[in-house]
Amino acid sequence: MTRKKKGKSGRGISNLTNTILSILKKEKNKTFNYKQIAAILGVNDASSRNQIIKKLHQLLAKKEIEEVERGKFKAVVTTEYHTGILDLSIKGSGYIISEDFDDDVFITANNINKALNGDEVEFYVYNRRKRGKLEGEITNIIKRAKTEYVGVIQLHEKYAFVIADSNKMYKDIFIPINKTNNAENGDKVLVALEDWPEKADSPYGRVVQVLGKPGEHNTEIHAILAEYGLPYKFPHEVEAFANNLDTSITPNEISKRRDMRKVLTFTIDPKDAKDFDDALSFEILENGLYEIGIHIADVSHYVQEGTILDDEAYERATSVYLVDRVVPMLPEVLSNNACSLRPLEEKYTFSAVFKINNKAEVKDQWFGRTVTYSDARFAYEEAQAIIETKTNTIPQEVSLTGEPYETSPEIAQAVLKLDELAKIMRKRRMNEGAISFDKVEVKFDLDAEANPVGVFFKTSKDANKLIEEFMLLANKKVAEFIGKKSPKKTFVYRVHDEPDASKLATLQGVVSKFGYKLNFKDRKTTTASLNNLLQEVVGKKEQNLVDTLTIRSMSKAEYTTHNIGHYGLAFDYYSHFTSPIRRYPDVMAHRLLQYYLEGGKSVNEAIYEEKCNHSSNMENLATKAERDSIKYMQIRFMEDHKNEEFLGVISGVTDWGIYVEIISNKCEGMVSVRDIKDDHYVFDEGQYALVGKTTKNMYQLGDEVLVKVKNTDLVKKHLDFNLIGKKEE
Repeated sequence: MTRKKKGKSGRGISNLTNTILSILKKEKNKTFNYKQIAAILGVNDASSRNQIIKKLHQLLAKKEIEEVERGKFKAVVTTEYHTGILDLSIKGSGYIISEDFDDDVFITANNINKALNGDEVEFYVYNRRKRGKLEGEITNIIKRAKTEYVGVIQLHEKYAFVIADSNKMYKDIFIPINKTNNAENGDKVLVALEDWPEKADSPYGRVVQVLGKPGEHNTEIHAILAEYGLPYKFPHEVEAFANNLDTSITPNEISKRRDMRKVLTFTIDPKDAKDFDDALSFEILENGLYEIGIHIADVSHYVQEGTILDDEAYERATSVYLVDRVVPMLPEVLSNNACSLRPLEEKYTFSAVFKINNKAEVKDQWFGRTVTYSDARFAYEEAQAIIETKTNTIPQEVSLTGEPYETSPEIAQAVLKLDELAKIMRKRRMNEGAISFDKVEVKFDLDAEANPVGVFFKTSKDANKLIEEFMLLANKKVAEFIGKKSPKKTFVYRVHDEPDASKLATLQGVVSKFGYKLNFKDRKTTTASLNNLLQEVVGKKEQNLVDTLTIRSMSKAEYTTHNIGHYGLAFDYYSHFTSPIRRYPDVMAHRLLQYYLEGGKSVNEAIYEEKCNHSSNMENLATKAERDSIKYMQIRFMEDHKNEEFLGVISGVTDWGIYVEIISNKCEGMVSVRDIKDDHYVFDEGQYALVGKTTKNMYQLGDEVLVKVKNTDLVKKHLDFNLIGKKEE
């Protein structure tokens, strides 16, 4: 609880000039008298009041403040104010990212003025620098980035505090005892901020939801979702609306569509997939061309604008893929049933149909609504077996049924031809400057209670790349079809800007430690050297580190109506069209494409740009939640391996310690510099290393070291290692 400050009893009030100016500048349109300033400072003795009166008149004489009415003062606003986004460090200070400055503006902890991480703030910049950085002070909070936090509640007799899980929330949250929502001491809760009184040291809040006991599986998974404001169940009325939809395939609706039910069609998806939102059809034409259809679930047929179902899908904007579950964008009746292109079922689809020659060149294209019938469903492993053996036999070890079987020769022929064409398209993309990201994905084998019993790595093989190339083709051609129209039509694009030069320079500095060289002379040399790097590290100890750093050096892909092309794919036009079950921008793309096919005029750009921004933001939150769930599961996995030695690679170096990624399972933990006992180690930024003062022993980025688990913290999602030493050569 906040304590009232005692009067100063005649002692000088420290830093009074800056304090008064800060108070007046923070509320620059408001006037203050000496009593109000004394109250804010928590002083009430005569000596302190006299000091304030004297200082006010000194500032008035210097024209730093003005007297609006007798005894009422306000700041003279000569300072230029700026806006930006606050990025807090775990130490309490922060940086503001603002379009007004090329560099970030440093803010000390005592100039944060109750702003929180991610807030949009107003600030001014001092006429001085700190460590070469501009320094400023926050004067106003324009918009809170978030108003809900996850944390653990500590109950007292008349009040409670919530200690937030986030290490960037620098204050505990005060909860009046009547706003604890029956939480028990030590519960993990979701708390909403309600107020932060002027004199209060902590923000005030109320418990919105009791999530459960810390460390329990469902508690932690729900806490991850709650931390990012992501739902884990649908409102009853939305479920009821979806369940009452007519999902039958009717002759009347078929008559409005291109009927492609008799064309050979199949799906290729992960073996554990429940929603199949894309299928391929294949037909050999008499003129030697191949007619290849990319058929996508027609979600927009069921999810109509203006309904509560559409409102809910828009708010979610994306499905969220956590380690043990999917939080879908659409209710199950749609995502796993009506919209899922399940085998041996007729479905409404939205299709991109291409006539393609043996050189994988598109000779003709058609877009529109269709009805299709899926003849078969394959897992990636099954399709891979066809590609590798060039037969129609599916062996037992990859079969979805658990038994070996033979698929039809026609399907096997289609898979092999599609693979051949996909490889030509991929090679062409690479030659045109696309970047080949095949980052290893960490996956877990879970038992019935969602305990991790094993770790495996998911890699992309020919069957995955086959599907990827044809999805890319559909996305690209749909975007071109609309993007090249005259007059210009508003559309939803997926764009990817060129990489940031400073981030590429950092990447160069890191990979040079492993002996790799990059050439950033122009776009062609940049993409070529990045691709060479990504190829060279495959299978090496530093692969995951280099892959991650390379991805971080790239700009973020996002949704927008302003097309600038897609750098990573080397496409001038690109959209998202192929996954409307799990991405709302694809639903928007379907609606707009159909509207323009029917001759509609361009829609309001501002409305769609706002929807694009929302979709990008929700995608970003979902990605963070997915990463947190992987980190959580890695820590659970390591809890059962506390007595084992692991070989790891140093993946990060800081002044407080080194981060080590275990090679066999990609789990990352930290070795505190305080726990390395054989010397006093200091951080050498230039060498990305900790160096012993006496021994000159060095722990450098990329070094292989042996570690043991010291501590696993499921609540903070933190893993600590003890360092055993370097791997002996």
